[in-house]
Amino acid sequence: MTPSPKFKVDRLTAVGSLADRVTEALTLLVRGSDFPPGARLPSEKDMASRFGVSRTVMREAISRLKSEGLVESRQGVGIFVRDAKFEGAFRIDRSVVGSLRSVLQVVELRKALEAEIAALAAERCTATQMVAIQRALKQIEKSVGVGSDGVDADMAFHRSIAQATGNPHFVALMEFIDPFLRSAMQVTRAYEAGSEELLRQVRKEHQTIVDAIAAHDTVAAHAAARGHLENAMRRISSADQNFWSGEGGRHANTLTNPGAA
Repeated sequence: MTPSPKFKVDRLTAVGSLADRVTEALTLLVRGSDFPPGARLPSEKDMASRFGVSRTVMREAISRLKSEGLVESRQGVGIFVRDAKFEGAFRIDRSVVGSLRSVLQVVELRKALEAEIAALAAERCTATQMVAIQRALKQIEKSVGVGSDGVDADMAFHRSIAQATGNPHFVALMEFIDPFLRSAMQVTRAYEAGSEELLRQVRKEHQTIVDAIAAHDTVAAHAAARGHLENAMRRISSADQNFWSGEGGRHANTLTNPGAA
């Protein structure tokens, strides 16, 4: 058996965060001969151990490689190297990065995508998938309750709805643009966290989506998901300059370099 490559980050430039350096090292491995197209990467836990970093850092590096089109997730199987000829990297225009406009553009993308996903989930979801959606919704509150920003749980909630469509391409697309969706969600959730009333609105909107899917009401599910994201756009549009010069701007800046915050 061919020995596993020895992962290193200390031989790379010291510029940037640890996630930057791990991403660089992993990119070299994927673009080199260590992991040819079609090869499965070691598990996230294994790679984190070999790099000597946390799983959070490792997850961030993998997420960046997905956004560059270098690797892809296969549900229940693992992370695989994509064909080198694939040139589908998704990027946000740098001319609008760090602005309200950049965030609204990504939320608008979510609106178009997730409204249709919710409608299909309402049409096709099984009882088991419905339980998974409801469990994911409850996890958001649990995460926030222990001091988390709730982003990971919120992403998982929307991903569970995509899985309920029965169409793996929706899940793959969400994973592919995950870093950009995550960065925009960090902005919206950071703003909403400043007001109990806003948090209450978001909880109600999420519940409305779930109720429509549970009722197999495709029209209501589509409207609920679309309305949720339209409201998110309105909420973030009302943020003042103090928010954008601080936490909001910092998260928005990661739209061209996801995870760099």
